[in-house]
Amino acid sequence: MLDVCLLGTAGMMPLPNRWLTSLMTRFNGSSLMIDCGEGTQIAVKEKGWSFKPIDVMCFTHYHADHISGLPGMLLTMGNAQRTEPLIMIGPKGLERVVNALRTIAPELPFPIEYRELTQPEETITQNGYKITAFKVNHNILCYGYTIEIARAGQFQVEQAQALGIPKQCWNRLQKGMTIEENGNRYTPDMVMGPERKGIKVTYCTDTRPTPSIAAHASQADLFICEGMYAEKEKEEKAKQYKHMTFYEAARLAREADVSRLWLTHFSPSLVRGEAYMDQVRKIFPEAVLGKDGKTIELDFE
Repeated sequence: MLDVCLLGTAGMMPLPNRWLTSLMTRFNGSSLMIDCGEGTQIAVKEKGWSFKPIDVMCFTHYHADHISGLPGMLLTMGNAQRTEPLIMIGPKGLERVVNALRTIAPELPFPIEYRELTQPEETITQNGYKITAFKVNHNILCYGYTIEIARAGQFQVEQAQALGIPKQCWNRLQKGMTIEENGNRYTPDMVMGPERKGIKVTYCTDTRPTPSIAAHASQADLFICEGMYAEKEKEEKAKQYKHMTFYEAARLAREADVSRLWLTHFSPSLVRGEAYMDQVRKIFPEAVLGKDGKTIELDFE
C-alpha cells in the first residue's frame, strides 16, 4: 500500500489556506517527498506524519516556491534524531543549490547523498520506490516524476511441488533470493509467475503540456498535475510563463488514460477553483481539485 498526501497546493506564494506545492508518500516505513516550499513543515505537522522517515527528497526545479522550505525541514529532521543518509534527487546544480541554502542549516547529524539529473529521463530505485525523472518544459530546467511500486508475480505452489523444492526454501524464493540446498540450486524464476500490476503515481508541475508527460503518466493510478490557471482569458499567460491551465491538465490525463487526476499548484489569484471543475470534468470526468492535506491510500489490485 502506498499513502499519498498532497501537502500544499499553492504556486508562487503561500496563502493563509494554501501552503506551497509539496507531495509526500509513505511505503513500507520509508517516506518520499517531492518539492519543499515555504510552509511544508507546517503542512506535515498538520497532517500528523513524521519527518524522520523521509529517506528521499526529489526536486522538480529550483524556483523558490519549490525549495525555500528546505533549510528548516533539514533542521527539523536532524532534531528528530535522524542519522541515516538522505537521498536528494534533482536537476543539475542540486548540490550547489542545497549547499547555498545550508548556509543557515550547516550542521546535520545525517549525510546527504546527491543524485543530479543530467539526462532527459533517468530512473533511480530506492527503498522499494522506482523513481523515474523526466524533463518537462518550463522556463528553467525542470523535471516531472513517476513513482512506481512493483509487485512480484504470484508464487506457483504446484510448480514448486512438481520441482521438488523443499518448503523451507519457498519463503526465501518469494523474496527473490537464490538458494543452494543439498547440492541443488533454486532461483525465483522457477516458481514465480509473471510480474503483476503495481502502483503508479505521476507528479508534474511548472510546465507546458508535452507528449513526454502523457507517456510517463500512462495508466497511472494517480496523476497529480499543475493547474496554474483556470480562467479562459489566462491561456496566453500560461503559455508566456510556461505553466498549464486546468483544461490542458485534463487533456493530458485523458490522453494518458489515468485512473484519477488531482490538480495542484494554483495561482494566488485563483480563489474559486471549484467553479471551473464542471468544465474540466467534461474533458476528464475523474478530475478533482486538489486541497492541502488531500490523501489517498493506493493498494495493489
